[in-house]
Amino acid sequence: MKEKPIDIRSLVLKNGLSYPDDRELIMLILGTGTRQMPVEVMSDKILKTILNCNPEDWVENMCRIDGVGSSRALAVAAALELGRRHNRNPQAVVNKPIDVIPFIKHYAMQPSEHFVCITVNGGREIMNIQVICVGAGNMAIIKPAEIFSQPIKDRASGIILCHNHPGGHAVPSEQDIQTTNRLVKASQILGLALLDHLIVTKNGYFSFLEHGMLPTGQE
Repeated sequence: MKEKPIDIRSLVLKNGLSYPDDRELIMLILGTGTRQMPVEVMSDKILKTILNCNPEDWVENMCRIDGVGSSRALAVAAALELGRRHNRNPQAVVNKPIDVIPFIKHYAMQPSEHFVCITVNGGREIMNIQVICVGAGNMAIIKPAEIFSQPIKDRASGIILCHNHPGGHAVPSEQDIQTTNRLVKASQILGLALLDHLIVTKNGYFSFLEHGMLPTGQE
C-alpha cells in the first residue's frame, strides 16, 4: 500500500511552527513536489544540499535537483536569509567556546564529517561560517589555503575551526591534533589568530583552547 503523504500544514497549524523538523519546514516552503518527485523527497534533497555547501552556492546547487528550478530554490534561500537576518544579534560576541555552539550544533547531527571555519572580527562578532569540506574522513588532506582564503577576504581578525565526529566521541584523534598544530603555524605566519578548534558531537563538544592544546599568543 502506498504511504499517505504527510499533511504538514495541518500538523503545523495544530502544533505550531516549533513542531516540524528542518525537512518539514522546507516542505512548507515548497508546498508541493512534482509527479516524479514527491515533496518529501525533494525537501530531503534540498536539506542535504543546504548542509553540504555554503550559502553563496545554495541556489545554484538546489537548481541541480530535478524539479526544483530557480523559483523553488530562491524561495528556500530567501526564507533562510530572512531567518538569518532576524536571528542575528549584532551585540553577541564569542568570548568562550560555548558561545559558538548554537551556530554549529546542527553539524553534530550529520552522518558525515563536516569541517567548518568561522571568521570573527576584532570585536569577536561572527562574520561568516563557511563549510570547508564534507566527508573527507582525513583532516590531513585539508590545505591551509582552503581555510584561510575566505578569512583573508573578510579581513577577519581571527578564526574558529570546527568539525563533527559522527561516531559520537568528541576526543580529538592524533590526526586532529597534528592538523590543528599545522594550521596554528599557518595562522601565525598570516597574522590571523586561530582562536579555537571545536569538535562537536550529539552529546557535547571538545575545545582545544579549554584543554590547553593551543599555543599561547594566539589572541
